Amino acid sequence: MPDPNTLVQPDKGQSARTIHVIDAKGFDAWLNAQPPRHRTAAAAQKLAPSAYSSAILPGDGPEDWSVVTVVANAEKLSPWCLAKLAETLPEGAYRVEGVEPGRAIHGWLVAQYKFDTYKKDEKAPTGARVLLTTDVARIEEAVRIANATYKLRDRINTGANDMGPADLEAAAADLVKAYGGQLSVVKGDEVEKGYGLLWAVGKAAGKGREPRLIEIEWGNPEHPKVAIIGKGVCFDSGGLDIKPASGMRLMKKDMGGAAHALATAELIMSSRLPVRLHMLVPAVENSINGEATRPGDIMRSRKGITVENSNTDAEGRLILADALTKAEEKTPELVIDYATLTGAARVALGADLQALFANDDTLASELMAAAETEADPMWRLPLYDPYKEMLKSDVADMVNAAEAPFGGALTAALFLKEFVPEKAQWAHLDIFCWNGSHKPGRPKGAEAVSLRAVWKVLKDRYAK
Repeated sequence: MPDPNTLVQPDKGQSARTIHVIDAKGFDAWLNAQPPRHRTAAAAQKLAPSAYSSAILPGDGPEDWSVVTVVANAEKLSPWCLAKLAETLPEGAYRVEGVEPGRAIHGWLVAQYKFDTYKKDEKAPTGARVLLTTDVARIEEAVRIANATYKLRDRINTGANDMGPADLEAAAADLVKAYGGQLSVVKGDEVEKGYGLLWAVGKAAGKGREPRLIEIEWGNPEHPKVAIIGKGVCFDSGGLDIKPASGMRLMKKDMGGAAHALATAELIMSSRLPVRLHMLVPAVENSINGEATRPGDIMRSRKGITVENSNTDAEGRLILADALTKAEEKTPELVIDYATLTGAARVALGADLQALFANDDTLASELMAAAETEADPMWRLPLYDPYKEMLKSDVADMVNAAEAPFGGALTAALFLKEFVPEKAQWAHLDIFCWNGSHKPGRPKGAEAVSLRAVWKVLKDRYAK
């Protein structure tokens, strides 16, 4: 798989194939202005005024050719408009004619990702398709995001046998080794004594896969304090309320929140964003043995709130609750958590649109605006307080999952809200992070979602 650092380079006038970009409104005018051989080539390749349609155009010499592609807006390129070309063109260097690729650099970079770790005979080609740009200032940032995306996809795509709690710990250790900071890991008796919800979810996992809280602290303690939290359920069987086979098939991706937290932390650390970062990943495997937490068991959270386990498959909110409580001890001004939390969010919004909950309208507006700018879609759902009634327990302070089959994403977010640090702005992203089918730049499998939107908000707030 090509290194993202090699896939985009400053344009210094070096030899490169030309990419002509046109859109539907300019299609006919462009076609009519072409020489006959170009019109013939376009017709033979069924070039049409629709997005991602493309054709190879012959040049004057036997080895000369260029490519034309149809985009939504030829004057303002989207992140994905060149992604299909990055997947299909021969290796070599390319230059977009008449316009800077801008945001399209992202799609060009991540389109050349392929997960081939377990493939014996289907290794990705090593040759790179290189995009040239005179917008040198954009290159470093685009490569940084692409590198984070590659790692994020790799972690989620990896089988749970090779991506357990210890592997998430190792990933955090790699970040600290690369960028500095302090790594701390709470596990064993410390989890049992101090993180009752985290322990309840993960205590049935086998040796070497014990529950743990992974933390990174980085940056100047005098800078604004930001907590980034990711759900790290490395595999979710559902516990004693076991999932059916169809529901368990993709549960290696239930640590997708952790992968996003690690990616966000790397973006913060590698760009030297002036914040005091506190990254937290509660890492567990929700397994079944004689020690497994039962429905009806009463669990005591780190915050002291008692929780009746009404559903062992509602485990993500439990481990996040203890992580949120730990984050509060550092008095952050901003808290963002990522979690593959509820099927209800997918029923409401589908796979592509991520659910956003926030306790602050300003933060929610910033995230929604960034989602639009970055083509990284999310939609705000309400923290509707009357639904807290559904989380009441007869024997404890609350249950972890409502009995009623309504508003599941909302009640999960309301559960988390009870543990959010006081006075902090908080955003909860209920994400899917998986492509069920291939789209240009977004292969079937793991996907980074909401990452670019969150990163834009962090940069806009804190970058000097």
